[in-house]
Amino acid sequence: MLLIIDDDIAVQTSLSLLFRKEGFAVRIADGPFETREVLEQETPEAILLDMNFSVDTSGDDGIRLLRYIRERLPNVPVLLITGWGSIDLAVQGMKAGANDFITKPWQNDHLVQSVQTAIKLAGATRHPGEDVSASRRQLDSQFQFDNIVGEDPRLLDVLSTIGRVAPTDAPVLITGESGTGKELIAEAIHQNSRRKRQPFVKVNLGGISSTLFESELFGHVRGAFTDAKTDRIGRFELANRGSIFLDEIGDLDAASQVKLLRVLQDRTFEPLGSSKTRTVDVRVICATNRNLEDMVSLGTFREDLFYRINLITVRLPALRERPADIPRLVNFFTDNLKILYGRPNLQVSKDAQHWLKDLSLPGNIRQLKNVVERAVLLAPGDTLTVADFEKHLPTNPQPATPSPALPPVGSMTLDQMERQMIERAMAYHHNRVGHVARALGITRFALYRRLEKYGIAYSTDE
Repeated sequence: MLLIIDDDIAVQTSLSLLFRKEGFAVRIADGPFETREVLEQETPEAILLDMNFSVDTSGDDGIRLLRYIRERLPNVPVLLITGWGSIDLAVQGMKAGANDFITKPWQNDHLVQSVQTAIKLAGATRHPGEDVSASRRQLDSQFQFDNIVGEDPRLLDVLSTIGRVAPTDAPVLITGESGTGKELIAEAIHQNSRRKRQPFVKVNLGGISSTLFESELFGHVRGAFTDAKTDRIGRFELANRGSIFLDEIGDLDAASQVKLLRVLQDRTFEPLGSSKTRTVDVRVICATNRNLEDMVSLGTFREDLFYRINLITVRLPALRERPADIPRLVNFFTDNLKILYGRPNLQVSKDAQHWLKDLSLPGNIRQLKNVVERAVLLAPGDTLTVADFEKHLPTNPQPATPSPALPPVGSMTLDQMERQMIERAMAYHHNRVGHVARALGITRFALYRRLEKYGIAYSTDE
């Protein structure tokens, strides 16, 4: 049963017809008193809650009713309905325990999809213990995790989570340090979803300047700007009916965040230079190596966008948190590379595997693969030893002169702190942009943007 809480008769009628047509049993409540009566009699599968009632346009009654529902029914999904101008109210509701929010006027397909997703997620997470304790063999028999290597409990917990949420259309936020495999997890979510035969479009937001953001994501029409010789389809339209992976979402500037929020909320957009609205049906997966909650507190990331993208959050452990998986990863990389480079008898000694477990790898899995590939390319024998890895490890150059101490934090702005950090990293790595980007945990393109912003000289030659 779906419970609809709204005091507008037109909205009640519209939503009742829509969901009854989709096979739902529907109950209606005009406000807090009627809601309590219904919940005394039945437990709904999901609740649609309007945040404003005619007697109270502040939303306070809606928040109080949401808190009552959460206390009484902590596991029943609640979706808020609010106007676009009341997004701040929706954010308050998310903090009070709502599962999602829908803005008016809604799209019927998107609204039904959101309710169905919320119900599926509630069912999938109601008994998580069995899945979390599942072995790697059990997970592989259920899901397509072929390219994700490891048996550490933290990794198995991640795989169990994505196995439960992949069949839904829930937006997923993947967090973790650079090089931990966020793109692989995004691909696994898509491959285990109902959209797996549809496009999977990857977008590195850190590599798109704010001036090109609209054109890249939403497309443009001929004549939209000087060099627009033909129409161009944007990434969202290319991903229609499939999934879109928005990597480095923490690098978006404020203006781009607003534009992205609108398409994630309404599933509609206008190509640059066009007044024609287009609709897309996409599953959104985002990733970042930044702490978005800290960015929200600092005002550099929109709170409403944060709640829109992180219905489900998956944190990937750093490689140092799962050292027992390093030998498995080393053997996996070696098996693939010996085919690629035509060295079929290649293997890694046990001593080398144990030595690599203790190696400092701030670049995580990406750096480990680089270390293995160097050894495969340059080692003369068929058995890779500790000496082979040691000999070909990339060296970290020391700064020519000691770096000056940073001024006290209280005397610096956030921009000043960021500039000082970049200047110190550039000096330490002798202006090698690739090394600096990896050390700071950002993309090269994101670093270029910051170098230009702060007027820091750099060279593209490395």
